[in-house]
Amino acid sequence: MELTKEQYEMIREYLPVQRGNVSMDNLNVLNAILYVAEHGCKWRGLPKRFGNWHTLYTRMNRWSKSGVLARVFEQLQKHQMIRVRVETVGLDSTIIKVHPDGTGALKKTARKPLAKALGGWTTKLHLVAADSRHAFTLSVSPGNAADGVEGRKLLEGWKDIPQGALMVMDRAYEGDQTRQLVFDLGMIPVVPPKINRLNPGEYDREVYKKRNEVERLFRRLKGFRRIFSRFEKLDSLFIGFIHFVLIMESLRLC
Repeated sequence: MELTKEQYEMIREYLPVQRGNVSMDNLNVLNAILYVAEHGCKWRGLPKRFGNWHTLYTRMNRWSKSGVLARVFEQLQKHQMIRVRVETVGLDSTIIKVHPDGTGALKKTARKPLAKALGGWTTKLHLVAADSRHAFTLSVSPGNAADGVEGRKLLEGWKDIPQGALMVMDRAYEGDQTRQLVFDLGMIPVVPPKINRLNPGEYDREVYKKRNEVERLFRRLKGFRRIFSRFEKLDSLFIGFIHFVLIMESLRLC
């Protein structure tokens, strides 16, 4: 898979303008990042046709830290959501195992959203999805973080919330605080009650079936080796890869 010139033109205006004697254009950089994301190879293992691996890594690291990929992601989502009437959104999380190369970042460098479990180090991806291909917002946390707590943090920082939409969640987000927050944000929670509730409420079982869409989006993301396992020590770079993959998935539809 490679990004075509037509697809590149759709996001070119959101990328930094190249100035001076630049030996590597942005399209080549994007295709190199796509190769790493798909195959999960080390930067040093990139085919020679892409150019100097260190230059490519530096460009990706700089774009991730400065928010370039996040801005491209946001602009593409706005473009797609204008064409689609959003009536249902889904909030969920997934566990991602951390490769040994992804551990050991210095505390001065960045916060590491990792947790040690019996099966090894893990991180958790939290995501609000519009459907099986588009996401609104995302965050990462240690693998042992409570879904309800992290889900509320994600929702509180979410902008451009579709008013009146149905928010489909699983039981991990069924707490009173999360339900009230969803109401306060102008949405309607659709979540099955926990079995220990004294007065369990009703929920729309047909609408709840749409929760599979966020699961399908996780499946698409994990089709990329760099997302299936976390290789990055820095959470900024890992989130950058997630934004990048979501950008690629959006461009496939254009």
